Amino acid sequence: MKAGADMKIAGKTVCVFVLLTITKVTRTVGNNSVSATVGSSSVLTCPTRSNIAMVTWKISPKDGGPCTLGYRADQNKTDRTNCSSSMNWKDIPDRDPTLEIRQVGIAHEGNYTCEVVAPEGNFHETYHLTVLVPPRLTLYCDDHGNPVCKAAAGKPAAQISWVLESNSTRSEEGHDNGTVTVLRKFTAYSTNVSNATCIMSHPSGNQSKSIACHLSRNFFLYVFIILFFLSIITFMAVVYYFKPHSDRLCHKNKPPATAPTDSPQDDTMEVEPYTTYVQKENVIYNSVSDLTVGQNLPQGLLPAT
Repeated sequence: MKAGADMKIAGKTVCVFVLLTITKVTRTVGNNSVSATVGSSSVLTCPTRSNIAMVTWKISPKDGGPCTLGYRADQNKTDRTNCSSSMNWKDIPDRDPTLEIRQVGIAHEGNYTCEVVAPEGNFHETYHLTVLVPPRLTLYCDDHGNPVCKAAAGKPAAQISWVLESNSTRSEEGHDNGTVTVLRKFTAYSTNVSNATCIMSHPSGNQSKSIACHLSRNFFLYVFIILFFLSIITFMAVVYYFKPHSDRLCHKNKPPATAPTDSPQDDTMEVEPYTTYVQKENVIYNSVSDLTVGQNLPQGLLPAT
C-alpha cells in the first residue's frame, strides 16, 4: 500500500510516496487434549472471528487415512474429503465452525486441527482426542474358592484393587482394538471373610462390587483324589522296597541241601520181616523135633517141611 504527501523543498513541490506493508499474522490459539467415551458425541470448537473467509478442519486419525472438512465464504460452499458421515459441522460454518462427532468410536481417536482465515489473520486450534472405553466389571469365585475381579475390554487399562487386600495377583490381556482386560485374584481369601469388595478406577468412571466365596465341593474332591493317589503310590513303594529284603531273609533261613543218606533204621525195617519168618520156621522145627524124640520115632518119618 502506498501513501503520498506533498512537500515544498526550496520553493518546489515534491511528492513523497511511503510504502506501507501489512503482514497477516498466523496465531496458534492452543493445543488441547480432550477425551470422549465411546458411543457418545464430542464437540470441538474453532476460533470464532468476524468476516471469516475460510475454515478448514484437518483430521489425522490414529488408524486410517487423513480427512478434511472445508468451507469458503466467497462461494458459500462446503466440501469434505475422506471423512465419514459421523463428522460434520455443528452449525453453519460462517457463523459457528464447530465440529461435531456423533457416536464416537475408537477409530475417531487422533489429532484434529482447525484453521480459520480472517482479516485479522490465520488462527489454528489443535485437539488430541482420546477415546475412552468403559470396562465391564465382573466378580466370580474360581474353583478353589478365591474371589476374582475382572475388568474386561477397557481403554485405557483399569486399575482394580481389593478392600483390606493382603495378597493378590494381577494379570493383563491386550486386544487388537486397543482395549485391555485386567484380572486380579484375591489369593489370601479365608472363610472368616464374609464379603470381598473390588474397587475399579477408570477415567470413564469408578465402580465397586462385592462377592462372598466359599470353598467348593470340587476343591475337596480334588484334595481327596490327590491324597488317594498319593497313598497308592506310597503303598506300592513300600511293597517294592520290602520285597527284595524278604527274599533275602528266606534264602538265609533255608537249610543247605545235602545228599540223601541211608539210615540204619531203614535197613533194620527192611531186614526185619525176613528175621521174623526165620524165627517162626525155627520154632516150628524145634517143636516137631521135640515131639519126635519124645515118641522115639525114626527121623525119616518126620513130615516134610
